[in-house]
Amino acid sequence: MYQQITLIGNLGRDPEMRYTPTGVPVTSFTVAVNRRWTGQDGQQQDKTTWFRVTAWRKLAENASQYLTKGSKVLVVGTVEDPQAYIDREGQPRASLEVTAQDIRFLSTRGEGMEPHVSSGGAAVAEPGPGMSDEDIPF
Repeated sequence: MYQQITLIGNLGRDPEMRYTPTGVPVTSFTVAVNRRWTGQDGQQQDKTTWFRVTAWRKLAENASQYLTKGSKVLVVGTVEDPQAYIDREGQPRASLEVTAQDIRFLSTRGEGMEPHVSSGGAAVAEPGPGMSDEDIPF
């Protein structure tokens, strides 16, 4: 069995890096994924879904170093069991949590270079102003 999720969205806040008692780095951040469509009444509809993302080890260090609030990212990872909670208005909600296996920084840093980080290595600069059709995982 295998499950994987791919998210493209923007960071809702700056990443927070911390260390486990054994010294393993872990970084957490939120990603907002927006969807827009035209309803039957012809009006534009918007929906934002929030995901809590956790990255470990070198991936955590690089995410903490390169990402900031508002950064556009592509995250590939696995979905953890949702956590149910009640929001401020008393509505039932679920927290969608993802453990990152790969992160692509889509907000470029000068010269059209695009850093890419996977769970196995360091950030690598890749040319290109954005994603090409080959970058889309489906």
